[in-house]
Amino acid sequence: MAGRKSPWGNDSGTAAGDTGGGDSKPDVPPEPASEPKPGTGPRNPWQPAGGEAEPRRSASIEDIFRSRGKGGGGGGGGGGGRGDGFPGLPQRADGKSWAPLIVGGIAALWLIGSAFHQLSPKEQGIVTTFGKYSHTIESGVSMTAPWPIQQVQTRDVTSVINDVIPETEGSENLVLTSDQNLIDLSYQVRWRIKDLKLFTFAAADPQRTVKEVAEAAMRASVAEVSLNAIWDGSGRGPLELNTRERMQGILDAYRTGVQVVGVDIKKADPPEKVADAFQKVNVAQQNAQRDKNVAQAWAQQTLARSEGEAAAFDKVYQQYKLAPEVTRRRMYYDTMERVLSNNDKVVVEGSGVTSYLPLPEVKRRAPETPAAATGGQ
Repeated sequence: MAGRKSPWGNDSGTAAGDTGGGDSKPDVPPEPASEPKPGTGPRNPWQPAGGEAEPRRSASIEDIFRSRGKGGGGGGGGGGGRGDGFPGLPQRADGKSWAPLIVGGIAALWLIGSAFHQLSPKEQGIVTTFGKYSHTIESGVSMTAPWPIQQVQTRDVTSVINDVIPETEGSENLVLTSDQNLIDLSYQVRWRIKDLKLFTFAAADPQRTVKEVAEAAMRASVAEVSLNAIWDGSGRGPLELNTRERMQGILDAYRTGVQVVGVDIKKADPPEKVADAFQKVNVAQQNAQRDKNVAQAWAQQTLARSEGEAAAFDKVYQQYKLAPEVTRRRMYYDTMERVLSNNDKVVVEGSGVTSYLPLPEVKRRAPETPAAATGGQ
């Protein structure tokens, strides 16, 4: 045991109770162990060498990432252990990082996606530069500056948009006519975009503007038409045409970029509260119109018959002027034949003539005489 340092701080070359050189020495009690000096005792394996003795504590997440940052992350990352680049990305064959290629690919995709625009045949696009109008692009492939320098807003400009007024089905929309009557009117407005720039920037809400203008134009047009004209359909065509022209004039004055295609009346009914009374009036008017048509037909037939008789009399008069005596006698015979054709007895005054002629009996016997003569042969 000679030359071994005691962990208890005894620097003597021999252990207590050992004899050296064969000489025996009296037993001497060991000296009390002194306090170990800082740093001379056993080292804490969880503390760095040469540091002051500190209480043991567990490593935090910050210590772990700090140590990985100083040491390069413990692996062959994109920065080659220098801490730069993308950790976990393998290197290329030439030893360079993939980071520039990835960034370049993302930039190329962003450039293509925001600079090239494909529009369908029905669409147009509004190009704005930092929010200010620049120009309008048509259908097909177009190129602009990438976002956020320029932006493109596309919209269908050929399809017809249908707006129904009132918007809620079944709701009442009362309109005043020229004869101070109320009518529940429902109609449809068809329109499309003719100038996308004006449609986008001239009005805050162009679709709502179209509906409000349509309602104002319809009320102004109905105020010039009577209730009966709307009911019987004779005034609907001019009413729809007048409403469309009024709408177009107002929308052009507002510079909304809208073209009105047409206005169609879907329903024209009396108010719900007086619907029964209006129905009775309508039935009475239809009956009156029917009787009027019947009277007109009878008048036309009577007039045609009278005109025919007058034309026949004119012809007879022309013949009478040429030969008055002959015409007078012929008219007399025709009149007597028409009067006496239905009489059973005829009285004739004249010399040598029987005063009574049984004409019906003569007519009955006339067919018997030829038959008897035929049988006798």
